[in-house]
Amino acid sequence: MRILICNDDGVYSPGIVALAKVASRFGEIRIVAPDVEQSSMGHAITSSRPLRYRRTPLPGGFDAYRVNGTPADCVALGAFGWKRVDLVLSGINLGPNLGSACWHSGTLAAAKQATLLGLRGIAFSTAVAEKEPDFNSLEPYVEKVLKLLLEKKNMALLNVNLPRKPKGILWTRQALRQYDGEVVPGQDPLKRPIFWFTVRPLAGEEKGTDRWAFAQNFVSITPLRQDLTDEKSLAQALALEQGKAAAKSATPTPVRQKRIKPKSKRKRGSKHNVPP
Repeated sequence: MRILICNDDGVYSPGIVALAKVASRFGEIRIVAPDVEQSSMGHAITSSRPLRYRRTPLPGGFDAYRVNGTPADCVALGAFGWKRVDLVLSGINLGPNLGSACWHSGTLAAAKQATLLGLRGIAFSTAVAEKEPDFNSLEPYVEKVLKLLLEKKNMALLNVNLPRKPKGILWTRQALRQYDGEVVPGQDPLKRPIFWFTVRPLAGEEKGTDRWAFAQNFVSITPLRQDLTDEKSLAQALALEQGKAAAKSATPTPVRQKRIKPKSKRKRGSKHNVPP
């Protein structure tokens, strides 16, 4: 198996080496990652300038390359340069990607780019605190998750979040209670207005969601899909249109009767009334 590994924290992040270490037990590894941090880049691709693809040394002696582009760029270039890729892994991200964060996560975007190319993509993220995550303690759970998901070949896109001290693994759905983004105004040293876009913590998530599982110290596995269609709303709209069409066809069309003009009476004494 050929496993392509990417992230959005940059090629020198300790999380990518930790993921490559575990993944190397399942197949041949190649790392292709951004040369600088690309967190919250989402599924952006670079189309206004050329990209560069350079080999770079990493701990563990992995075959690794850095790209001056986004996570999605890295997956596209990695799959182009390394034929017959079987699986794309992204992470391990320094910080969870839960709920609404899935929309702007560069880590998840790398896995999504894999599915656009017809490949499987799995994103891994973990919690961060004041110090670097203990990747050695997370290693057994990363291996368990990979063993589990490699058997689920019908699942193309998966989002995995690892708490700092896992106590088990749960299948979850994406939390959608509310958005966790916030704009914080401020000033630069010259008193000019500036703005930070940051994340505020959410609490009270519904049981069974990725946020809830993560808060309970469970590894969260959420199957995702590229199709964003709201099936319920689409079905309602189609049913409404079909109902209108059926009502229109059932209404009888009024029959227009032909108007019969009365025969005009001939006046006496006219030339037309003279007998032959």
